[in-house]
Amino acid sequence: MKEPVSDPVPDPLPEPTPAPRALNRHVLGAAAFGVAAVVAVLLAWAMDLAIEVRSASAVTTRLLAEGYTWANVTTDGLIVDLSGTAPTEVMRFAAMNAAGAAVDEARLRDSFEVAPAAVIEDPHFSVEMLRNEADIQLIGLLPEGDGAQVLAEAAATLTAGAEAADMLETAAYPAPAGWDDALSFGISALKLLPRSKISVSAGSVVVTAIAASADEKRLFEADLAKVAPKGMGLTLDISAPRPVLTPFTLRFVKDAKGARFDACSADSDKARDRILAAAHAAGATGKLTCTIGLGVPSPRWAEATSAAIASIDAMGAGTVSFSDADVTLMAADSVTPAAFDREIGELRATLPDVFSLDASLTKKPDAARQGPVEFTAVLAPETGLVDLRGRLTNDRQQAAVDSFARAQFGAAKVHVATRLDPDLPDGWPERVLAGLQAMAELNNGKLLVRPDTVEISGVTGSQQGRARITQILSDRLGQGQTYKVDVRYDETLDPLAALPTPQDCADKVAEVLVRSKIGFDPGSAELDGPSAAIMDALALALRNCTGVKLEVAGHTDAQGSEGGNKALSQARAEAVMVALQGRQVDVSGMRAVGYGEGVPIADNGTEAGREANRRIEITLYDTAAATKPLPQADSALALPDAATPAPGGDVATAAPALATDGAAVAPPPDGHDFSKDDSPSVAPPKKTLAPKPRPKA
Repeated sequence: MKEPVSDPVPDPLPEPTPAPRALNRHVLGAAAFGVAAVVAVLLAWAMDLAIEVRSASAVTTRLLAEGYTWANVTTDGLIVDLSGTAPTEVMRFAAMNAAGAAVDEARLRDSFEVAPAAVIEDPHFSVEMLRNEADIQLIGLLPEGDGAQVLAEAAATLTAGAEAADMLETAAYPAPAGWDDALSFGISALKLLPRSKISVSAGSVVVTAIAASADEKRLFEADLAKVAPKGMGLTLDISAPRPVLTPFTLRFVKDAKGARFDACSADSDKARDRILAAAHAAGATGKLTCTIGLGVPSPRWAEATSAAIASIDAMGAGTVSFSDADVTLMAADSVTPAAFDREIGELRATLPDVFSLDASLTKKPDAARQGPVEFTAVLAPETGLVDLRGRLTNDRQQAAVDSFARAQFGAAKVHVATRLDPDLPDGWPERVLAGLQAMAELNNGKLLVRPDTVEISGVTGSQQGRARITQILSDRLGQGQTYKVDVRYDETLDPLAALPTPQDCADKVAEVLVRSKIGFDPGSAELDGPSAAIMDALALALRNCTGVKLEVAGHTDAQGSEGGNKALSQARAEAVMVALQGRQVDVSGMRAVGYGEGVPIADNGTEAGREANRRIEITLYDTAAATKPLPQADSALALPDAATPAPGGDVATAAPALATDGAAVAPPPDGHDFSKDDSPSVAPPKKTLAPKPRPKA
């Protein structure tokens, strides 16, 4: 049977495609929603950022206005974080309050730290003692203990019953190391120095004082050096003003014993040098002294005295005495009248108008003169007894002479065995009293008074004794009177003889350096081995030279840079001072100065010249010029490789000449590398000797 044929099923029809306009509406809607979301996020972020910036700015401005510069401000959203180290807890709290006034306190985060509390240091203890004779002021702070009481009691004993100005305070702290020794020394100095300022601190004392004379200054310095504790820093500045010389006196003698001064005064260094030169030209030998003082009668003093000395020399023998502007010239009896007239006429024409000349020619002794009319006084050398004999005018003069002698020599040491003679010449009492006053300057000797002369002979323990005797006789006897001074200085009787003068100290140092050379290791500031013996010799020479103003000057050759040479010379000068200080030398008055290559004494173009220029000089320096800035070396400067030392190491020679009349001293820069330096020069701008051209490389 035939299958029936069914109709085929038709395929389903495809869904209709949306219209293009409807599709665009869906896409645009989705995009708009996305853009809105992004804009919202950006807007929220911008608003948050704006709030952070405004908050940080407001808080920072407020903190700075309040002075809290140590506070730092950062923000995290609405949170304001405050950080930094507050000096104290109170300031931390105050800073938080200041920030809370700018933003809501709930938004603040406290990240502050507080600095740990500092340990309270002990106060600085110091005392200043001011003394002017019996007037004393005490100012300062002392540690607990009896120091203030001891100081006040010491001051009370010096004020002669008046109350000292006590402005001392104490603090309940223990005394620092070195305080007790310094205070004890300061009290000793206060008792010794009548016009002084003494500053005491732990381990150091600064003494500023005025002495009445150069001799007193030397005594003060020696006494203070004896009682100063070892290791204590001591600075002494004791000044001695120039004396007022009344009368201003000069006496020059030329006789069979040679040419010499009995007394010499000058008003300046230049005048002194001119007068001494005239004396040397007239035949004076040895060491001549001339006191520089105030009171000169004329600025042409040196001119007048030099001319008078030349006149005595031209005549061959005689004596000339200046007492202020009065001039007395006595030519010896060996001078011919023609020579006397010639020289006196020349001298009168030369002397400035202010000076008055009284000249005479000594007459030969008259052998027919009968019996001596004289008065004598003899001062015994050991007992100090004075025996007065000869003639006096009357009982009144005898009583006056007896009283005067007892006042000068001691009441129990005078024996009077004189006789009366009413026919003695006019002025006899004044001549006797003048002679006794002059003889009081002797340790032992004799006075002889005659109608035509007054003679003093003997021994004195003072270097100024003969000058003082001449000054007394010239002043008391008057112009035109004849007197003779034959006085010898005995160093064993001089209490100051053991104390060297600054020039003596400089001379001793020069003697050591002439014999030996201070050497250094090549290119360094280290003293070499042989120099130890030289430093020992220098320390011995300076043993009693307390506070002497000496300059230790370092010099180099011209090899290498100027800056490096200057630094090396400074270090070497300081090394010498440190070596002296280590040998117990008082270096309080010394200063170390490095001059580098700036002051050569030889040609830097030769090896011998360079070796001579590498030296250490030790000289006196002028205290009046000490206030001028000293050339200072920069410790960072170094010596370049080109500064090759001489064979055997660098050495230092003695200064060729001494100056006429301190700074803290640091130890030498051990281990410093004096190499590879190209720093600019700090050498002195002026050179005392023009150097040779620098050697070519």
